[in-house]
Order: sequence, then C-alpha cells, then structure tokens
Amino acid sequence: QVQLVESGGGLVQAGGSLRLSCAASGSIFSINAMGWHRQAPGKQRELVAHITNGGSINYADSVKGRFTISRDNAKNTVYLQMNSLKPEDTAVYYCNGDLTAGSVVVRRRYPEVWGQGTLVIVFA
Repeated sequence: QVQLVESGGGLVQAGGSLRLSCAASGSIFSINAMGWHRQAPGKQRELVAHITNGGSINYADSVKGRFTISRDNAKNTVYLQMNSLKPEDTAVYYCNGDLTAGSVVVRRRYPEVWGQGTLVIVFA
C-alpha cells in the first residue's frame, strides 16, 4: 500500500523553527514530485512548497526565504525546514506526492497521494 506519513509538527514560539518530514512507503520506485500544503482554520488549503524529481522548486510568496523544501531519495523522504515561524503559519501541514511504485515487473504511477497531516502551532 502506497502511503505518505508526515511527522515533525508541534508547538513553537514565533521566530522558532521546525522541520517536517514526509516519508513515502509501499515499494516506492521514485518520488516524481512532492508538495507541502497547509490548511489553517477557516481557510482553504494552500500550496506552500513543491519539488520535482528534476530539481525544480517553488514556494508560496508567504514563505519564501523562510521555508526550504528538500528531499532524500535514499530514504524516500521529503522535508520542509521552517524557520522564522510566524503565528500565521499555524495550520495542519499535508504532503502530497506524485509517486511511482511497484515491482520491477509491475510498476504504476500514483499521481495524487496525500498524507494524514501534521499540526503546526506557532504562538506569539
């Protein structure tokens, strides 16, 4: 079963840092692309950062210069380093992956896999 599991959320004071992890499991062959999204209470889910297998990276304007997305292919894991956190960064953070998984003989693409989310609370 292909799945994504986030970790690393928590409670942090404004100005602090957290690192979120998103681990893919289930006979993963490749992570074609991965995005970190967040949803604050009463707001729509928004894309925070995105990374592709080719190394293309994009950030939402609100987090540029503060957040860094990276990947460890050997661990099938994508990270989101969040620095200089602000109260407005408070949200549930989700990873969303475009994955290829399976055996050498039978392999398929899973273009829209979501994790369960991890809560980040930033207090002033």
